[in-house]
Amino acid sequence: MLGSASVPVVLALCAGLLAGPSPVPESPAPKAPADCRVGPAGCYDLYTYGYSLGLHPFTGPHQVRRQLTDHFWLFPVSGGCAGRIRAGARCELLGGNPVEVEYIGNDFFQINSLPGHQLGAGMHIRFAFSRTLGFHTLTVRAWQDRPTDCTGKAFCNTANSAFAWATWRVLAQTLRFSAYAA
Repeated sequence: MLGSASVPVVLALCAGLLAGPSPVPESPAPKAPADCRVGPAGCYDLYTYGYSLGLHPFTGPHQVRRQLTDHFWLFPVSGGCAGRIRAGARCELLGGNPVEVEYIGNDFFQINSLPGHQLGAGMHIRFAFSRTLGFHTLTVRAWQDRPTDCTGKAFCNTANSAFAWATWRVLAQTLRFSAYAA
């Protein structure tokens, strides 16, 4: 015999059986596109380069990043960003390639290419600084929301990646010496 406490449970089970089969689940919702502004996960990866900045035992990554963002003329830039930059600042990289400063963190900063850039708008480049046993490293990583007419083609992408490697190498060599002033 069923106790009075189990009657509601039995009634609920019977009601579920009388209601018929449960509906077929719909196909899963499409995955939302990645927000490529915050990082490269789920986005179109272009390149990652690492450069040694040498031994600077008395400075941290924050000081080296600040040295660059406080004296942006060290960067291969033309136009109105030769001094201290801040998030939202708009500049032109050498060659007339417009960019906007997206983020400035403790040990990194990130720019975003704007319409008129030779690789198209929506390319994000992060410059991250780190230190291990006094040796500093600059890591440059670039990615896009989706490939452009250029970056989607092997030859164009390779040529531009090689140009970027050489350009960021010059920046790293400049920082190798200017980091002593940080």
